[in-house]
Amino acid sequence: MILSTAVPVVRRSALALLAGVLVLGYAADQLVKAWAVAALEPGQPRELIGSVLRLHLTRNPGAAFSIATNATWVLTIIAIVVIGATLYVARRLRSRAWACALGLLLAGALGNLTDRFFRAPGGGKGHVVDMLELPNWPIFNVADICVVTAACLIALLAFRGIGVDGTRASGDDAKATEPAGATADGIRPEKSGG
Repeated sequence: MILSTAVPVVRRSALALLAGVLVLGYAADQLVKAWAVAALEPGQPRELIGSVLRLHLTRNPGAAFSIATNATWVLTIIAIVVIGATLYVARRLRSRAWACALGLLLAGALGNLTDRFFRAPGGGKGHVVDMLELPNWPIFNVADICVVTAACLIALLAFRGIGVDGTRASGDDAKATEPAGATADGIRPEKSGG
């Protein structure tokens, strides 16, 4: 017999995973940025893994690929909207995979939003600290890695038809392949002892 509390337990588990991924991603981003600002000089790249990965400190007023460098405040508003929408969607969260994706998305958005508010010139127009450079690729940071990884995970989950609540959206065929009581990503509600 499935307890009526099984769904809240699954939901709490997914929310705890989201929070853990968020905290780890955000902390990693902020710690690496603080280290880069203290240890690196702008315009003086250092090889980390040969010429494959270099450390190259820059301050980016725009988005990825230096897009919208004169519209930093627009990027700040977009980040705030993304965070709000993600938190709204997370209300239905019952999937571990979605918890990881949304946690990464929040970590990346909050990491770069923190720069917008607390780095010069501040007030929502601050420049984001970037320091990782691959050949023939724009310089990026840990927050960018979080956002791109989240986007890939979200696309994969959407392609597989897995909803935020862990169920498949593709209909009876998918439901027939799932074990009774399990969601599409394998979370089973806890059962009672009797």
